[in-house]
Amino acid sequence: MERRARTEKTPVDADVVVVGAGLAGLRCARALHEAGRHVVVLEAADHVGGRVTSENVDGFTVDRGFQVLNPSYPAVRRWVDVDALELGSFDAGVLARTDAGLRVVADPRRTPSLALDTLRSGLVDVRDLWGLGRWLAPVLARPQATAAGPDSTLAEALDDLGMHGDLRRVVERFIAGVVVEPDASTSAQFVRLLMRSFALGRPGLPAGGMQRLPEQLAQGLPDVRTGVRVEAVRSGGVDTDGGPLRAQHVVIAADPPAAAALGGLPPVPMNGLTTWWFAVPSAPDRRSLVAVDARGSQVPPGPVWNAAVVTAAAASYAPVGRHLVEATTLLARPDGAADERAVLAHLGDMYGCETRGWEVLAHHVIPDAVPASPPPLRLTRPVELGDGLFVCGDHRDTSSIQGALVSGERAARAVLGAGGPVR
Repeated sequence: MERRARTEKTPVDADVVVVGAGLAGLRCARALHEAGRHVVVLEAADHVGGRVTSENVDGFTVDRGFQVLNPSYPAVRRWVDVDALELGSFDAGVLARTDAGLRVVADPRRTPSLALDTLRSGLVDVRDLWGLGRWLAPVLARPQATAAGPDSTLAEALDDLGMHGDLRRVVERFIAGVVVEPDASTSAQFVRLLMRSFALGRPGLPAGGMQRLPEQLAQGLPDVRTGVRVEAVRSGGVDTDGGPLRAQHVVIAADPPAAAALGGLPPVPMNGLTTWWFAVPSAPDRRSLVAVDARGSQVPPGPVWNAAVVTAAAASYAPVGRHLVEATTLLARPDGAADERAVLAHLGDMYGCETRGWEVLAHHVIPDAVPASPPPLRLTRPVELGDGLFVCGDHRDTSSIQGALVSGERAARAVLGAGGPVR
């Protein structure tokens, strides 16, 4: 990475150039703009959003990756107009395929209509529930302090709780689809933070797709340039495919692999997945719950790790009278690259339905979906690189929308010289 000395007399085209219009870059740019800085945002794609993007296919909305927005995230409550996004929410629970059929495990406090189904599921073990409750109670009250404590893998934490039955498989399969890690080797402290957010909020999907989120963050920013590829960053500016751009400060907010390359940083381990989107003539299940396959001792008996009838939560994702089903496979598994036939066979087995007539709308292979989060969990990483260069993204905080937004805010504060923790 080339760096050269700057002087106060060096002419500039902007106070700050932000490289990348994902969630972190957009939050950083907004904070700097609100502080009176002249900010230019450069994005290689033809739209804002980074890894949070959506497309319209034959009147259906499909996201790139199965992503949801949790309104309980503190950063979302602070910096996002959730009401304007018109979220269609999932219920607080999981639809689990067992040998006895489809069963529901739901939070009776927030979904009382599913309380009886949960009790009848055969998946609720009082000892397991008690253990989970004791494990989660500290992070509900003191999330930052608890998450900074001793860590282990999720598998080791569940072993310590004495969980070995059906409920453990439900938890592990559900979390696997969230962190994109099939063997429960993710940081247990990170999982506790995630489960806290699920306990406090109901994740949902914006009307019109997840890309509505970055589009909202970009509103009011006066200089966002898409279709511009940054080839190098340096002290005093950036080099793009259209020529150099001079700036007092540069914030690298590209996706983790690109950020590592541009900033001369160590590679970021990433987890990968695929998503399948199907237009279906009738909903295989009308409950707004994410489905997992809780069968099998180690892994599900098929390639799908989670699925959802998206239109049960967000009817806006499909034309009136139509239904949309999403399925996720994990690339860390040999069957992660399964073909349409294998995915449909597993979905039919999970939901107990016929899948003839299901039409593939989109199939996304995303090798760099989310940064890996092995133990020990690091809640923050430095955002200042020196010589007027900064970096932000979910690889500098937690691997989540919360982490991306907080990281962007931290980078903006570092540029402004404010410092201090983000609360």
